[in-house]
Amino acid sequence: MSEQHVRVAIVTGASSGIGREAAKALAAQGWRVIATGRDPARAAAAEAEIRAASHGAKTPAPVTMLTADLALMAEAEALADRIAALTPRVDVLINNAGGMAGAMVMTSEGLEANFAGNHLGPFVLTLRLLPLLRAAASQATPGAVRILNTASDASEMIPALNLDDMQNLAHFSVGAAYCSGKLANVLFARALATRLAGEGIVAHSVHPGTVDSNFFANAPAATRAHTDKMAKMSEAEGADTLIWLATADEPGQVTGEYWHRRALRTAHPLMHDPAFIDRFWDASTALVATARLGRDKCPAH
Repeated sequence: MSEQHVRVAIVTGASSGIGREAAKALAAQGWRVIATGRDPARAAAAEAEIRAASHGAKTPAPVTMLTADLALMAEAEALADRIAALTPRVDVLINNAGGMAGAMVMTSEGLEANFAGNHLGPFVLTLRLLPLLRAAASQATPGAVRILNTASDASEMIPALNLDDMQNLAHFSVGAAYCSGKLANVLFARALATRLAGEGIVAHSVHPGTVDSNFFANAPAATRAHTDKMAKMSEAEGADTLIWLATADEPGQVTGEYWHRRALRTAHPLMHDPAFIDRFWDASTALVATARLGRDKCPAH
């Protein structure tokens, strides 16, 4: 990629793990990085690291850290507004924030927190940032502007999404909630690729691998007993494909794909079902609308 302007990257979930590593790498390459985190203390520490990495660039660009909880649609919307106040363009949006909850928690907006944080918040943020992505695409070579969703091989482990109950409220389990959110990340990238075809913006999802980070800190004990035994890569190794997807030429030549270790990976079959993906988009939109309706009825929330 050889754009002449200072490229702008939004990296959510950048207060730790692979998000922090991706933000550091982009800052070191001279990108203007706007990072986000949920925990103020971790976000402040990560901001210092990302800013220090930016000093290695030939021409350092500003680094900004914003705090937001993407499990809340109001905060996702407010985050988009704050980003728009900082920059007129976005060259790469990395939807990396997410995690695995230890139990079912309902937000003040009436959404299941794990599915909301893994999919619905990024869904809202991305749609609100599309004008900035389109502004960048109007001045960039086709494929240079990108939307990247951090998914997981958990997206491959469930038979389908129940579009009438994507949050699994009727039969909730932590594992199902996480797998559903990660499959939603893959489907959302594919849906964006279709909808943005011809606009010079590509969208991809990525399975980073099992990373030695604090990702599983809030997972149930049974899950941690399993994941503690798994071979894990470093945070830098886990971020490698994400950074490559943001910066290399090859990912800009295609769109809507699912990647692992810089290579295409076989995705869930639903990724190749356009009719299902259209219904999934509508179901996601409907869930977001319920959160907005709940806020309108209860302004204090």
